[in-house]
Amino acid sequence: MPAQTATRIDIARPNREKVEALLNQLLADLTDMAARTKHAHWNVTGPHFIALHQHFDGLHAVLTGHIDAVAERTAALGGFVRGRLSDAAGATRLKEFPEATRDGMAVVKALAGALADVSNAARDGIETCEDESDLVTADLLTGLSGDLDKQLYFLESHLR
Repeated sequence: MPAQTATRIDIARPNREKVEALLNQLLADLTDMAARTKHAHWNVTGPHFIALHQHFDGLHAVLTGHIDAVAERTAALGGFVRGRLSDAAGATRLKEFPEATRDGMAVVKALAGALADVSNAARDGIETCEDESDLVTADLLTGLSGDLDKQLYFLESHLR
């Protein structure tokens, strides 16, 4: 991994390196989640097509905003941002999206499972950031998990 760049942020380098690794992992998961949301947007079918098609676009917008925030925080800490699609593909922790899934509720179920994994990973990272004396990143992840939980609620409501 490329060396960290200099910064005046007063978090010790070893602490920043741990947070950088956490953020790059989360960036991979978020990037994968955003791509599968667009995949779902393009391929969903069924009686709720237009509502889901539009909902998935809104979810994608939420995810891309968080992708940028996570990447910029990584850079602000002096870290190297692993932002290529190939980086995300090689590092994502999400299970593969079922290839032939097109039916609206099956797509919602697949997205909900993956989104829960990303939100839970963000929540798990909060404590790590606090342990590494990085309360700013802990706050970023708190907001991220809150937004993703809200989006998960929207998806799960379709399945009830």
